[in-house]
Amino acid sequence: MRKLFVALLALGLVVALAMPASAFDSIFGGYWRTRMYTEQNYTGEDQTEAADVTQVDTRTRLYYTAKFSDNFKFVNKFEFDTVWGDTVGGDIGTDGKGTIELKHSYADFTLAPVNVKVGLQAWVLGRGFLFDDDGAGLTITYAKDNLVVPFVWLKAYEGGYGKDANDKDVDIYVLAPVIKMDKITLSPYVVWETSEDISGWLPLLGAEKTNVYYLGADVDAALGKANVWFTGIYEFGSADPVGGGDSVDVSAWLVALGADAAVGPASVHGQFIYATGEDLKDTSTDITAFTVMAGQSYDWAAIMGGNGIFDNQNSAGSCGATPSNLMALNVGASMKPMDKLDVALDLWYATLVEDNAAGDSDLGTEVDLTITYNLIENMNLDVVGAYLFAGDATYKGANDADPYLLGTRLSFSF
Repeated sequence: MRKLFVALLALGLVVALAMPASAFDSIFGGYWRTRMYTEQNYTGEDQTEAADVTQVDTRTRLYYTAKFSDNFKFVNKFEFDTVWGDTVGGDIGTDGKGTIELKHSYADFTLAPVNVKVGLQAWVLGRGFLFDDDGAGLTITYAKDNLVVPFVWLKAYEGGYGKDANDKDVDIYVLAPVIKMDKITLSPYVVWETSEDISGWLPLLGAEKTNVYYLGADVDAALGKANVWFTGIYEFGSADPVGGGDSVDVSAWLVALGADAAVGPASVHGQFIYATGEDLKDTSTDITAFTVMAGQSYDWAAIMGGNGIFDNQNSAGSCGATPSNLMALNVGASMKPMDKLDVALDLWYATLVEDNAAGDSDLGTEVDLTITYNLIENMNLDVVGAYLFAGDATYKGANDADPYLLGTRLSFSF
């Protein structure tokens, strides 16, 4: 990856030097953060200390865009991640070996009324319940008045060279129109994940030929001082086992809804998430757990839900930022007690929809406190404290202990 970065940078310099200075505008930007945190008892007990961690890490993102006109630009994003004191960049010498990532590199051009993005780019679908990640592919978007219709082809896996290699390709196709009305935005979508032989990528119960579909919609509405949202997704399809046999049917669903409203000096909010799971007592091979093969990322609770500030791990038994076999309920409030200071308090309760192998379902009740202070223009300091009153589905046995998180993040963007 480091050689690729150097090659791309050299290519960019060659192009820049070869073209007249007025041929395009160079736009630079970026993001930087340093986090200091401790995560304790995430296994639900304090004997093994298997998931305990206390560390400092830094992330740097650099953006470069060559803007040729209002209708054509070349977008790039590079990322560098380093854990202080590790052996791949955070040690003495800070050589940064193996830490350079090419996150985005795509051409963005408009042939009115159609916009096209080709290359490595980011997509968000279904608020992250379906996809919130980067990938390689193509986005063609038609826009006119209050209607936006994007079509996406995402190449999830390339089978490579050789006989029948294309059978192992995994492709994802998306049609996701956005319809804006007076106070309501409706975003229906259909997704098709397909492969002749998915076993080379992410085998789904030992599957080979796979066709999985998602039908869903997001609804956002402004109702006076309140904002309300809803997401509903139905997953269906089939997967043929490797070596033959009866096809495995897929039938699962997810619903989520939330709202926020101003109440005096504060803003109150809440949300509900329900994603189906597998009944372990059911001896059939059908898939009933809401399952997204890759790219799903929806942050909820700081400890149980892969919260975006400290997203290294989740407490035992929880699905984290990939909701499946989950029912979660949240209430919270945020306020601005003084200039530059924001405070948010959240309460989460979560349980498994289907019992785990031990017959337990209660993940627990979590309290999250986030304090954000704007130190100087563009620079924020976040302080987070979270505590999970763990249930039996997190851990049941000797030496049980509640998971907790304490952390800070210093960040700025430009």
